[in-house]
Amino acid sequence: MINPLKGMKDLTFDESQRFVHIITTASTIAKRYGYSYIETPLLEQTALFKRSVGESSDIVGKEMYQFIDKGKNDVCLRPEGTAGVVRAFVSAKLDRQPLKYKFYYYGPMFRYERPQKGRLREFHQFGCESFGEGSVYEDFTIISMIKDIFDALGIGYDIQINSLGCPACMPPYRDDLVAFLSNIKEELCDDCKRRIDTNPIRVLDCKNKSCQAKLTDSPKLLSQLCQECDSDFEKLKKLLDDADINYSIDTNLVRGLDYYSKSAFEFVSNEIGAQSAIAGGGRYDKLVEFLDGKPTPAVGYAIGIERIMELVTMPKVEREGIYLGAMSQEAIDMLFPIASRKRQEQKVTVEYAPKGLKAHLKSADRAGAKSIAIIGEDELKDGKIWVKDLETKEEKVITIKEF
Repeated sequence: MINPLKGMKDLTFDESQRFVHIITTASTIAKRYGYSYIETPLLEQTALFKRSVGESSDIVGKEMYQFIDKGKNDVCLRPEGTAGVVRAFVSAKLDRQPLKYKFYYYGPMFRYERPQKGRLREFHQFGCESFGEGSVYEDFTIISMIKDIFDALGIGYDIQINSLGCPACMPPYRDDLVAFLSNIKEELCDDCKRRIDTNPIRVLDCKNKSCQAKLTDSPKLLSQLCQECDSDFEKLKKLLDDADINYSIDTNLVRGLDYYSKSAFEFVSNEIGAQSAIAGGGRYDKLVEFLDGKPTPAVGYAIGIERIMELVTMPKVEREGIYLGAMSQEAIDMLFPIASRKRQEQKVTVEYAPKGLKAHLKSADRAGAKSIAIIGEDELKDGKIWVKDLETKEEKVITIKEF
């Protein structure tokens, strides 16, 4: 028997229904916020992610499914969604239009890492990206949208926010942080030692408890923000307060990708073990420019579908559609014209084998049908059909033409 690859998982039965419910709920809410659907390729040039995510990131350095294709192109399976959407935005020359664009997407992402609960090598994300709006009101609106999605799915969460500064205030902070980290370098893990030289901000995000204990007295970017970044962050907090949206400030929240600046946020859950982040995002005003587009403010987020699967409260399954069956072989063919007509307005399940009424009723129940319609021997002679509403238990015999 051929099994799925390690870290790859089939979505079937109850899980597939839960997956569709999550995507449908999130898509519906995104549309209410003015977002339209975008689809980008699973396979992209490796350079896209090296330039956007950052060569010093773990994603590019350790986790990408990267290879040379038959045309000698350096390509990889997408490890995240934002870079591809930005690439599509620039490719379509939307950056040259004096308009604001809002896109939502969902689909598989790929990272070669150790599989564990809520973390797979092929995983799925739902995300939104907003282009052309530099106001902090958009940051607040994005957070509100995620809140609406999780509330609709019945998921509990805590919201953490931070500011990552901008090109004006980040460099002097970075220098202060490097000086601090250099003094405790030998007490840090190997990854953090490497990051001091490549991307020192990522040290703050280290999941090693020993490293986190050493960072208690590290410089805090919030105390070194420029006037504009500080004003935006204070405004974001006020908007959240006015909307009665609870949050906490995490000065070590930096996000895992290089392209973020200013607002950063995560939704976290205590119900999924160590992998507590279930959604995250922030502002990335420089990324369009990094990918050869015109300077365009942007902000977005992604939700990890596998991370929230077990947390979702599924709505009560309502019966739907009709089950069609026959009690004799001669009547089977009569079912299909009926099915074709009924499928124009509702779900139809057709049983191809003749059965007794009791067996048909069991099959209709398993199919979750709202009603059942059977052609028996008497009905076959008279051109009629027996119909029963499985919820109200009301039944009747009518002509096939009436039905």
